[in-house]
Amino acid sequence: MPSIADIYYHEYEGGEAQHSAVVLIHGAGGTHLYWPAELRRLPGYRVFALDLPGHGKSAGRGLQSIAAYAQAVKDWLLAVGLHSAVFAGHSMGSAIALTLALEHADHVNGLVLLGAGARLKVSPALLENAASQTTYQNAVNMAIDWSFGSGAPPRLKELAGQRMAETRSSVLYGDFFACDAFDETERIEQIRQPVLVICGNEDRMTPLRQSQYLAEHIPGAVLKTIPDAGHMVMLEKPQPVADILRGFLEGVKYL
Repeated sequence: MPSIADIYYHEYEGGEAQHSAVVLIHGAGGTHLYWPAELRRLPGYRVFALDLPGHGKSAGRGLQSIAAYAQAVKDWLLAVGLHSAVFAGHSMGSAIALTLALEHADHVNGLVLLGAGARLKVSPALLENAASQTTYQNAVNMAIDWSFGSGAPPRLKELAGQRMAETRSSVLYGDFFACDAFDETERIEQIRQPVLVICGNEDRMTPLRQSQYLAEHIPGAVLKTIPDAGHMVMLEKPQPVADILRGFLEGVKYL
């Protein structure tokens, strides 16, 4: 897998000319592996799954604002030779996708927002624990505990926790800091691209009411709720999410 503009990415060449490319953006402390194979290898589409700067195998440091991450993703998009794409973002990644639509609309064919909100306030306890190396594991444990539904397999949670723990504490803190400062409640009505909002009905990090707010305030947005799933809805229910995503993408025009 290559690295361009300091962003390492997984590319699946399953696309057809009439379809938009799809770019998957992970959440705080994550990597491209937080997107399961059912989404990274979506049949019929060219799919890119990124490691944001400072995350996974990407070079550089983590950034401390959603706008900075959005700029980095836009720079990568152009460097890889694409003009536009559908951006699918989870949690912090959804904030990045929303910012791309607001600040760089010409490069956005559509949005898929998972575990999302128009603002992403972070628990003070999470911020405090992530700020210190000595309490960093506490932050990871809290984030994982709050991120899965009640029926999630223990092994799935264990793997997610191991991956998050590999992220430098300064990067995870910067991600939480960026999320806590994110608030686009006053501007989301300006978005004109097709938008799909997906939420697990047991999401405790970004509860269903936040997805409902997005669907009510973004013109034409569609909300799909996944039963028996939490914040990590794409890991808990990969095939239902992939099926919903494919149905949405079939209606998105390539620009």
